[in-house]
Amino acid sequence: MPPEVGLVQEEIRRRNLGTLLRHVHLDGSLSRAALAERMGLNRSTIMALTAELTAAGLVREEPPADTGRAGRPSLVVRPESNRLYVLAFDVAVDRLVAARVALGGIMLEREEAVRPRAGADLDRVVDVLARFGRRLYHSAPPGSVCVGIGASYCGMIRPGDGVVRFGPDMGWVDQAFGPELSRRLGLGLPVPVGNEAHLGALAEQQRGAGIGLGNLIYLHGDVGVGGGIIVGGKLLDGEGGYGCELGHMVVNPYNGRPCGCGSHGCLEAEVGERALLDAAGRPAEEWGRDAIRAVVDDADRGDPAAQEALRRIGDWLGIGVANLINLFNPAMVIFGGMLRDMYPGAAAQVRARIAANVLPVARERVRLRTSALGDDATLVGAAELGFRRLLADPLGVLARTHP
Repeated sequence: MPPEVGLVQEEIRRRNLGTLLRHVHLDGSLSRAALAERMGLNRSTIMALTAELTAAGLVREEPPADTGRAGRPSLVVRPESNRLYVLAFDVAVDRLVAARVALGGIMLEREEAVRPRAGADLDRVVDVLARFGRRLYHSAPPGSVCVGIGASYCGMIRPGDGVVRFGPDMGWVDQAFGPELSRRLGLGLPVPVGNEAHLGALAEQQRGAGIGLGNLIYLHGDVGVGGGIIVGGKLLDGEGGYGCELGHMVVNPYNGRPCGCGSHGCLEAEVGERALLDAAGRPAEEWGRDAIRAVVDDADRGDPAAQEALRRIGDWLGIGVANLINLFNPAMVIFGGMLRDMYPGAAAQVRARIAANVLPVARERVRLRTSALGDDATLVGAAELGFRRLLADPLGVLARTHP
C-alpha cells in the first residue's frame, strides 16, 4: 500500500474516532445502531471504533435497558465521565468562575469569586483563577485525567494565543491572559481563550435552547452587550476573529448615550446595565446583577418607573434585534446574561419592533427565547473549548496527557 494511502486512511480513522466521541460527549449515551446511522458507517466499523475508544478509557459500552423488543439489542456507548475532565474558567465583569467539567458535559465542582470593578486587573484575575484551578485539579479522584483547559473572557480575543486585545469595561488592552494563566496553573497545558458571547452562542447551540439549529443569534448582557452568531452551523467570527460585536452596532446615532468603546448610541450603551438603572432612577452607586434584578422585581410588582425603564430598554433592544433578523434570518434569538432577566419585562416592545421593522418572510419563523443554560452559558462554552483538542484527536491527545 502506498504511504499516502495509509496516511489518508489514518486521517479518516482519527476523524471518525473524534466524531463518534463528540456524539456521545454531547448526547450522553447512544446505541451502536444510532451512531452508525448518524455517521453513515456500517456497524462493524462502529464496533471497531468503539472498541478503540473503550480500550483507551474514553467510553464504555453497556447493554441497554430492557427495550421489550425481540432479538439482540445494540450496545449503548457512554462517555467515561468519571475519568476524563477539563478545567473551565469564566471571566465576567463582576465575577470569576472556575469549574471541573467531565466528558459528557457534567459539572463536577466549581469555585466562584467576586471580581471588583477596579480597572486593568490581569494579575489579580490570573492569581484567583490559578488558585481555583489547582484546587480543582488536586481534588480530582486518583487516576482521572485533565485533557484540556478552556477560558471565556468578556472582551475581544486574538485567535490562537489567548491575548485579550480589547476589554473596554475593565481597560484591558493586549493582555496575555491565556499564556499567563497557563504558566501559573503549571499543568503543562495551553489555555485557549474565547469571547464570552461567542462561546455562549456555541454552548446554547450544543447544549441549550438552540440544540439542532444551524442559524441562531445569542445576545449576552453584562455591563454591556456581546453577541454570537451561528450561520450554517458555524460561528461567524470575521477576518481577524473579532466579528459579531453586536453590542457596538449603532442604534441611536443622533443623541445616543456614550459607550465605553468611544462611540455613542451603541446597542450596549442603550440597553446595558447603566442604561436600565439610569432609566429606572437608580443612584450611581447601585450596579451589578442584584441591582438589575431589583428593577425587574419592582416592575413585576407594578412600580411605574421600573416598568417604564424596561419598556424603554425593550424598544432599543427591539431595534437591534430587528436589524439582526433582517441581516441573518435566524431560526432563534437567545437572550443570555442579564438580558435573560430583563427580556420578559421588555418582550412586548421587542416583539412590536420586530412586527414593525422586520421583513415578513424573515420574521415568520423566528423564535425568541431566554438562555436555557442561564448564567453558566459562557462557562459551558469555555468547557467545550477545553474539550476541542480531545474531540479532534482522542487517542493522540490522551497519549500525550498524563494523570
